[in-house]
Amino acid sequence: MDAFATLADTLFDPLDMALGQVSATVEIAEIAHVASVGNGVAQITGFSDLHADELVRFPHGVMGIASNLQEHQIGVVVLGDTDRLRPGDKVQRTGRVVDVPVGHALLGRVVDAMGRPLDDAGPIDAKDRLPVERPAPPIMHRAPVDEPLQTGIKAIDAAIPIGRGQRELILGDRQTGKTAIAVDTILNQGDNGVISVYCAVGQRASAVAHVIASLRKGGALDRTIVMVAGGDDAPGLQFIAPYAAMTMAEHFMAQGHDVLVVLDDLTRHARAYRELSLLLRRPPGREAYPSDIFYIHSRLLERATHLKDEYGGGSLTALPVVETQAQNISAYIPTNLISITDGQVYLSPDLFEKGQLPAIDIGASVSRVGGKVQRPAFRTVAGNLRLMYAQFEELESFARFGTQLDQETRHKLTRGRRVREVLKQGEHAHLDVPAQIAVLLAATEGLFDQVALDDMAKAEHTVQEALRAQDPELCDRMARGKPLSQADREKLVATLRNALSDTANEAGNGNA
Repeated sequence: MDAFATLADTLFDPLDMALGQVSATVEIAEIAHVASVGNGVAQITGFSDLHADELVRFPHGVMGIASNLQEHQIGVVVLGDTDRLRPGDKVQRTGRVVDVPVGHALLGRVVDAMGRPLDDAGPIDAKDRLPVERPAPPIMHRAPVDEPLQTGIKAIDAAIPIGRGQRELILGDRQTGKTAIAVDTILNQGDNGVISVYCAVGQRASAVAHVIASLRKGGALDRTIVMVAGGDDAPGLQFIAPYAAMTMAEHFMAQGHDVLVVLDDLTRHARAYRELSLLLRRPPGREAYPSDIFYIHSRLLERATHLKDEYGGGSLTALPVVETQAQNISAYIPTNLISITDGQVYLSPDLFEKGQLPAIDIGASVSRVGGKVQRPAFRTVAGNLRLMYAQFEELESFARFGTQLDQETRHKLTRGRRVREVLKQGEHAHLDVPAQIAVLLAATEGLFDQVALDDMAKAEHTVQEALRAQDPELCDRMARGKPLSQADREKLVATLRNALSDTANEAGNGNA
């Protein structure tokens, strides 16, 4: 009997000690259940209290946003894969809204719409998080848009200038170079302190990989956040991605930084929201879009602004991209965005087919901020460029019908063709402000009139090098935004004329 007691003590004493170290804990949670699951949405039942846009947790770590709050059922936008969800699965409240990490730890990283890393650079050590849905800054906190955001593209900086804090729409048919202009703008912000956020919505993985490679090759990835909500991702992630990108940018703006956000593109964003709305059985409107389709874009783009110094002094410039079909800029989504933004850069497929790259239609493009953000020297040179170019295009269309042209008309056509050639520019071939001013001044003053169209690229290079070599002090003043006096203008014209004359003489001697 004693042996049995000893054996019992040996067996049960460790169990008694282990049970003594266990304390009962009660976890209080409000639980609901999945009633049905669709492609990107779920209907849940069982919550007695739930806030609009509150984040809920499904099994397997899948999250969702409470969207349709009805008496007996709640429609949830699922932020992930719905294939693993089943009717009857438990759903738990989180008591918070969707938020994303913010801060310098995100620079140089590729993340999804929830701020989770998609690259192989390890976890993101971000100390702060902010909600993706935030109110736009009040009017009294905003300062005028008066500082330029140089794109390095002559056609834009000269005729359609963009300011820091502006919202400039980029629109055109597919494969006309919309993304290329946006990426070139990011690449041109080399050493001026501008932080960039590139948000890809509904894009192919190969297209996003090409953008990332361009940013890395151009040395811009370290100062850029790349957010990807691809076409294979859940429509809920595609919907929140632009708002999350804006939140990441606003954090830097509040610290006094200038930020550039590219939203590529809002056509696919609108389609994702339409898909979600139809799955949630909201009443469809024009083209099956829900009635609040204008509001989702206006509340997004109103967050782009230039703050007063007492509120941080930073700026957030937005370049939303929208795709048109068959050059129809009066379609539903393009007209909505045109009315929201402060101007648009229109890319024409006709110009693209003619080899006029970038295919910017200056006549159909506009900046509602205009010359207020141009540097004084730039404004002096390019002030009448739009008018002169529009007159040339109209004259050229009429000249096709007749053969008898007077001397003045032939002179205007010659000048206009040189200006059009000057506005051509290769991808990633950025030009600084002094180089652009030199080329545009030479074109508008007629210094290129005797240059053959095939030799224009060489002539442009000649005037750029002449400015840098012969007058570096003037070059530096123009780069710092100083005005171009009449004496400076005359001196610059003489310098460029002599450089072109010397080049022409050398070419003539070589031919002889």
